[in-house]
Amino acid sequence: MRTRPNYAAGAAAFVWLLIIGVPLYALLNTALQPPSKYTGKGPLGLPTALTFDNFGTVLDSGFLQYIWNTVFVAAGTVAIVLALGIPISYAVVRGRGWYSRGVFRLFLLGLAIPSQAVIIPLFLIVNDLGFYDTLWGIILPTAAFALPVSVLVLSGGMRDISTELYEAMALDGASPARSLLTLVVPMSKSAIATTSVFAALQAWNGFLFPLIMTQSDDTKLVTLGLYNFVSQYGANVPALLAAVLLSAAPILVVYLFARRALVAGLMGAGGK
Repeated sequence: MRTRPNYAAGAAAFVWLLIIGVPLYALLNTALQPPSKYTGKGPLGLPTALTFDNFGTVLDSGFLQYIWNTVFVAAGTVAIVLALGIPISYAVVRGRGWYSRGVFRLFLLGLAIPSQAVIIPLFLIVNDLGFYDTLWGIILPTAAFALPVSVLVLSGGMRDISTELYEAMALDGASPARSLLTLVVPMSKSAIATTSVFAALQAWNGFLFPLIMTQSDDTKLVTLGLYNFVSQYGANVPALLAAVLLSAAPILVVYLFARRALVAGLMGAGGK
């Protein structure tokens, strides 16, 4: 039997393609034009001259160092979130006492606390620990604020694992640690991928913590490095958008590799 074409869905998909594609075209179009010509035909006009000099300007400004700093911050944040979030979520799911429910509620309470409300105490703590103007001064608070959502997602994924599998591991004499490593972690890949991408995005797009916790160029991240192309008398818009493209490329690569597991985790598939 032939399937009847869904013209309404096709039209909606085309409109959505325009919504996504037009800004990307404007971004690429402006980033590849000389600063003196990018306003000639507007952001949607066909380019008359293309150049890669804007990317050279970005790289010469030290922006590549900011990208490496941000990669380190994102990797450190993801490592801390997974190292703490996986065992915490496992304890919440498998725990039967009041403490497991209390810990879960405590992390849920963290969802209601905005970082702006506690930025002054956080600054004092980071400064007292000697982490001010270091990348660790950004990693630690970023990971702390990513943990509540991460525990929520990870515990939801671990609850999808059937009780019979836990019981089978216990009958085989497996300890809780072995059950975590050989059963829970492999069957929670979707939730772990979702958590990893979420934590990486939190670190990559963070602005408040890099602004407050650092001051030197050696610890600057991409969100602050974009200000290099904004001066008192205006902005180098093509170079600025070229920097945006360079800063978006690494996190886009991460998403492309983890997109299937990410979608499955967001749909609540968990370990299934």
